[in-house]
Amino acid sequence: MVVAINCWILRNKKLEGIGYFTVNTLSNLISNHPEVHFQILCDKKFTENYFDFPNVSKHKIFPALRHPVLYVFYMEVLLPLFLRKHKPDLMLSADGFLSLLSECKQIPVIYDINFEHFPKDIKLKNRIYYRFFFKRFAHKARRIVTISEYSKKDIAAYYKIDTAKIDNVSCGINSNFSPLEQYDITQVRKKWSEGKPYFFFVGAMHPRKNIKRLIEGFNLFKERTGSDFKLILAGSILWSKTEIENSYLNSPYKNDIIFTGRLFDEDLQKVLGAAFALSFVPLFEGFGLPIVEAMQSGVPVICSNVTSMPEVAGDAALMVDPFSIESIARGMEKLSGDNELQNQLIAKGHIQKKLFSWGRTAQLLWDCINKTMAEK
Repeated sequence: MVVAINCWILRNKKLEGIGYFTVNTLSNLISNHPEVHFQILCDKKFTENYFDFPNVSKHKIFPALRHPVLYVFYMEVLLPLFLRKHKPDLMLSADGFLSLLSECKQIPVIYDINFEHFPKDIKLKNRIYYRFFFKRFAHKARRIVTISEYSKKDIAAYYKIDTAKIDNVSCGINSNFSPLEQYDITQVRKKWSEGKPYFFFVGAMHPRKNIKRLIEGFNLFKERTGSDFKLILAGSILWSKTEIENSYLNSPYKNDIIFTGRLFDEDLQKVLGAAFALSFVPLFEGFGLPIVEAMQSGVPVICSNVTSMPEVAGDAALMVDPFSIESIARGMEKLSGDNELQNQLIAKGHIQKKLFSWGRTAQLLWDCINKTMAEK
């Protein structure tokens, strides 16, 4: 069998959610199936060695994806030509994009459809492309891969597709996360939070990550408790910078709010592991990797009670309403004042995390590929 995989989403960028899914899942998939030849499609500047396996050939295709007009050129001109020439049995697309003109069997990974629910949170040119094409991709696909039962039902309902056509492969946990010893926690806190305990958020600061309400909830928590807790936010501020800046500058506790920027993996492992709790309150998530990474780190979790997050967290997190500043503040108050609850959540997280592994995700993806190949 020959499987082409569209990996243009990587583009030598620093890995985040989709990137981690792509690298970890595909590495497991490829190494587990040496009998299959995988054609990795990437842009001309791709230099990483993520997929250096004997059963892989890399194909660098120009131009690099940077604009919706080029997306169309790529998917409807260059990709059909490649598939016609190389004749793979199937194409898997890690970013969800498909060729509407190709007759090759195709499977997109559609992580979520947040752009349908919060269209104003993305740039107009991308919004137009996503909302026009993704419903067509969903109907063109032989099968669809997604990462949570929430996303499966959401995609099926929004695009009027039978749920039987969609496979939830879930996500895994990156292996670099683990609990820290007390000495290391003390040292990390000295470096990052003046030795104080802190709530921690990690993620690219998109509007749906709800940073404004997180800061306002933290303000209310500080006002009510008078505690010395800090709030550390890790990630690149790429969207709505003004809104986040204004929330920070208007906070009476801005000296207790720390923006780290994007952390290297080693630093992220330490800063998450030394946190008092993860405070992860997005408005929308297709999965929510930081939740399981915190569980792997032995850190209690506060997270949103919407979309996929209750499914991922199970009973191992303190749920709050992300639309309510009051609810976020109450969650922080409740957890900070209850040692027994902290320990319970850590113990439950240790159990919940066992549901997630990249090996399992790769196997579920392979099952999807087999089902697709079996279809006439």
